[in-house]
Amino acid sequence: MQQLIDWLGRDFEGVIAFDESHAMGNALAEAGMRGMKKASQQGLAGLRLQNALPKARVLYVSATGATKVSNLAYATRLGLWQTGDFPFPSRADFISSIEAGGVAAMEVVCRDLKALGLYFARNLSFSGVEYEALEVPLSPEQVGIYDAYAQAFQVIHTHMEEALKACHIVAFNDETLNRQAKMAAKAMFESHKQRFFNHLITAMKCPTLIRSIEEDLQQGLAVVIQIVSTNEELMKRRLAEIPVEEWHDINIDITPREYVMDYLLHAFPIYLYEGYMTEDGNVLSRQVLDDEGNPVICQEALVQRDALIERLASLPPLPGALDQLIHHFGHERVAEVTGRSQRILCEPETRRLFVSKRPASASLDEAQSFMDGEKQILIFSDAGGTGRSYHADLCYKNTRRRVHYLLEAGWRADNAIQGLGRSHRTNQASAPIFRPVITDVRGERRFISTIARRLDALGALTRGQRQTGGQGLFDPRDNLESAYAEAALRQLFALLYRGEVKVCSLAQFEAATGLSLTREEGHLKQNLPGIRQFLNRILALPIRMQNELFEVFEVLLEAQVEGAIAAGTYETGVETLRAEKFSVVSRETVYTHPTGGETLCIEIEKLERNQILTVDKALSLSREQQGELLVNERSGRAAVKVSTSSTVNTEGAVVRRVALVRPTGRVKVPLPEFNNSSWRNATRGKWQRLWDEEVANAPPFSTSRFFLISGLLLPIWNSLDSNNMRVFRLQTDTGERLLGRMIEPEAMPAIAESLGLRQVKLTPAEIFHQVMEKRQRYQLSGGLSLKVSLVMKEYRLEVVGTHISDGLCNQLKAAGCFTEIVSYKRRVFVPANAEQGAVVIEKVLELLQ
Repeated sequence: MQQLIDWLGRDFEGVIAFDESHAMGNALAEAGMRGMKKASQQGLAGLRLQNALPKARVLYVSATGATKVSNLAYATRLGLWQTGDFPFPSRADFISSIEAGGVAAMEVVCRDLKALGLYFARNLSFSGVEYEALEVPLSPEQVGIYDAYAQAFQVIHTHMEEALKACHIVAFNDETLNRQAKMAAKAMFESHKQRFFNHLITAMKCPTLIRSIEEDLQQGLAVVIQIVSTNEELMKRRLAEIPVEEWHDINIDITPREYVMDYLLHAFPIYLYEGYMTEDGNVLSRQVLDDEGNPVICQEALVQRDALIERLASLPPLPGALDQLIHHFGHERVAEVTGRSQRILCEPETRRLFVSKRPASASLDEAQSFMDGEKQILIFSDAGGTGRSYHADLCYKNTRRRVHYLLEAGWRADNAIQGLGRSHRTNQASAPIFRPVITDVRGERRFISTIARRLDALGALTRGQRQTGGQGLFDPRDNLESAYAEAALRQLFALLYRGEVKVCSLAQFEAATGLSLTREEGHLKQNLPGIRQFLNRILALPIRMQNELFEVFEVLLEAQVEGAIAAGTYETGVETLRAEKFSVVSRETVYTHPTGGETLCIEIEKLERNQILTVDKALSLSREQQGELLVNERSGRAAVKVSTSSTVNTEGAVVRRVALVRPTGRVKVPLPEFNNSSWRNATRGKWQRLWDEEVANAPPFSTSRFFLISGLLLPIWNSLDSNNMRVFRLQTDTGERLLGRMIEPEAMPAIAESLGLRQVKLTPAEIFHQVMEKRQRYQLSGGLSLKVSLVMKEYRLEVVGTHISDGLCNQLKAAGCFTEIVSYKRRVFVPANAEQGAVVIEKVLELLQ
């Protein structure tokens, strides 16, 4: 590094281009699950070079720039912190602020950098690319094998707990005596368990995958298979136990089971600890050593470990995915592009297994044979996932269309995307077919969730739109690591605690997963396990239990998402607004960057056609869904009641709902609230008369307004609402295209004040909407305010204040308000009908002025 700095000179003003700059992503030490993770040497070297040559121009080049905000720590020259252009005084402050905003905030970072000319992103056209997931239903035999291993892991977990006590790492009253030893043992167990089930699921995909590949080859297609695990280290350890002279004819199993065996032999707690008392009176434990300084083995724990090894050895083995594919198709037909220096091959006729060494150039030769058409199947791992080309290149003989199987996605989205890019490149005869291989094991969503979450972040940070990250390979719902999933998980734990989950009891769940949800006194814990830990643990449950438990979780998750959508806070990336017409009412400049980039506040009027349901369509809907014709005795409105999905309350209990279909819309009402309302069954004649009246009086169009904060957003980041990060695009009636953060009128007064903009006054209709629909209090003049009150089991719009005099009360009544005596107190209300209420609010505002 110093030689490079000296050669360039401290005043060097040329360009330093960091190719594959994502390799410097870990340039910042950060907190992990098991403490602080050190910064990578590559990242630190990149920062040192940039700091040592302050006058140099720096160019960052990468196809997968970052999959999380902290990965941008190396990009100091972007000026996102410590420059005064943005409200982030330090790198840590920038990272924490953007991470708090989620994927939407990452999209803003990308778009602002593009607007400032600091960032340029090209996108390879995906025209012609097809996506076809290969779904693999497990056979009854495979389910039996999976369940047997799940049960074995539960036994291992139980024996590990007993071994920890036998070794005096944990006291018999469950008090921890040596925290470090306990955490190390459990962390190793969970790590091996997760890796094992990943390998097991991947191995179980192979029979279906092999049949699909054979069909592809018959159709004249070329097959590319992307994996992560090659089992090379495991194979080397097993081969080291066999004399070299026997390698020409060996009897050996390299299966995922060996990972568990490896754990039991090298990480299962068998060493004895002894208790001692600290100076402050606490009882802890430390490892017992013999006279020669060697650790003493606990014989009880050793017996337990040996029994577990014997039990696992009796379970059926499943070869690793890579070996299954090569042994089935033969190494003469399969090009292997991995880092393996030796492999176990199978003689086609005799099925004899023998060890074959691979030269350093093997991967290059294999890839060349595939591109020349000598081999029609290519399998590559991470070692062949960067800088290689396996596409239908017009410059090579093999121009057959590629079918790219993503057999094992792994944990890193950038590696997955790099791998997908191997079969889809420029100068190709045809675009590939991408096929992710997915089983019906619900716990596999653990791996899909991680990759989907990082693909969202990758798309946001590199393209400014999360949907481009995976190019449609995974559905956004595959991302389970969200705030909605965390909330749904807490509700699931609450249901388990109350015994309201049929598939398993709380005791069964805790025993099967090893997760503790309750404190010693029996109450539910405050700090419950997170979504990642939950997803990891259910992977080791029997298939039926994990699938049914996951179904309960998904119902709760759907309710969370539905609630967020109803509240207008659910953000899915850039959304397109559509209406009859968008008109710009006013523009105001909020901020001007030294480069000329601006932040604008644009007031937009929206004209949209009302969707009015005719009597005939309403009656047809009622017949199809076995609905009921209703009339509200208080308001005189008509509706059709139909069934709809249930939801859950804050405690996680399921709440049944009904849907009320009205001439101009549909609302979902909790069943208890509906039963206490004024809706009653009506005759068809009365219902139809009221429905027709409302349809006749309904205006064909409605007008509303909203505000769009467009242009640069990072400079005013701290002034915007962090709870609503939704970004919209629209096209105005003059053809202008706008994109930005949408601000509802009721939120605009506070934002306008913080940004120093002209004061925004709400219209009476907007005030009514804010109070009745949003349930937000609106402050009036003279110490009064408008709020929603539940009176006589009905929501009312009430005028409240410390004291409303008789004179003021009479004036309010003259403006259209009405009074009622409730619990011996006079109260003032505004009509709860939207049209009439807005008229009365306008008169009240004039009165109070």
